[in-house]
Order: sequence, then C-alpha cells, then structure tokens
Amino acid sequence: MNELKLRAEMCDVGRRLWQRNLVGATEGNLSVRLSPQRILCTPSGKSKGHLRPDDLVIIDNRGNSVCGKSPSSEIKLHVRILARRPDCQAVIHAHPPIATAFALAGEDIPDDLMPEAAYVLGSVASVPFGMPGTDEVPNGLDPLLEDHKTFLLANHGAVVMGLDLMDAFNRMEVLERVAQVIMYAKAIGQARPMPAAAFDHMIANVINGRL
Repeated sequence: MNELKLRAEMCDVGRRLWQRNLVGATEGNLSVRLSPQRILCTPSGKSKGHLRPDDLVIIDNRGNSVCGKSPSSEIKLHVRILARRPDCQAVIHAHPPIATAFALAGEDIPDDLMPEAAYVLGSVASVPFGMPGTDEVPNGLDPLLEDHKTFLLANHGAVVMGLDLMDAFNRMEVLERVAQVIMYAKAIGQARPMPAAAFDHMIANVINGRL
C-alpha cells in the first residue's frame, strides 16, 4: 500500500477507534511502517476521530520527525515494537474502558475463556506501570515482545500489534469485547474456561504464526 493510501487508512482506523469508544479526546496513537527506515504515525494532541491525512507525521527508526509536526508522546513505544518485531507492520495504543479497568485492577484477561481470545488476542501480557512518554513503557514491554501481540499496560490502557492497521484495530476491538464479556460473566457468577482439549486444539492451529 502506498503512502497516500496508508494515510487515508490511518485516519479511517482512528475514526473507528473513536466511534467504538476505544479512545476519547486526544488519547491513543497509531503507527505503521512506510519502509524499513520510515514510520507513519499520529501527531501529538489530535483527536483520533478527526484526523486528516496531512495531520500525520513521518518519523525515522529512532522516533525523530522527518515530515510533519511532533509525533505522539508515546512514539518510543511504537518504535520499540516495530524494531523488535519485523513481522509486525502496525501498532495501536488505546484506552478501551473495560480492558483498561482490568489493567487498573491488576486483573488478567485469560486466553482460554473464549475462542476469540485464543485466536485473535493470544496470551494477553500484563505490563508493569511505566511513566507515559518515557523509556519505562517500552522497557516494560521489551521482555514480553517475543511471545505476545496484545498487552495491558498497568494504569495506562492497552497496546496491540498487527499485520496491518486493520488487523491491529480488530485486535483492539476484540480485546475490549472479550473484557466486556468476562466482566458480565463475573457479574453473573464466574467465567469458566473452555474445555482443555478444545483450547489446546485452538493453540495448535495458531502456534506456527507470530501474529
């Protein structure tokens, strides 16, 4: 996909995140590879629901702005993920309310409760709190990046990676949906895991894929 199409897609995905209440105000940030040396990302201080293609920023692999205004304050997080995971093409950081509530409560989102969790989310990693905008956040993710694609950031929302922007968006939407269903199940009584044999079968189907 060329740069113009990626700019349009990033604006569309930002709007979807806002419409689905996965971000509010100027929260959240998105990035996607343009080339091995360039990354397209969202700017600082802009609503993701109202982005225009020319609002977006191009940075280098160190997070320095190459074209456009200042990138998001969380760009270090994106740069680290894209550097460590060459199979990953896009990253989204958002504040989905229910999944973020799990992160605030220190509660995990298991991958053996729903097929969607096993297939789409994989094992959801819980990341210790890091001061936003600093190296503490990517440093906290670093030891988890090899084996996970979905992350809960303590007191700070969620991060997902994807094969492209829509894959990352779908993962974020599924994360919030799974968190919501688990919350409802716990309110009713308990969240029971799938049969172990079924879960093992699902994992066997995806074990050879990184994303």
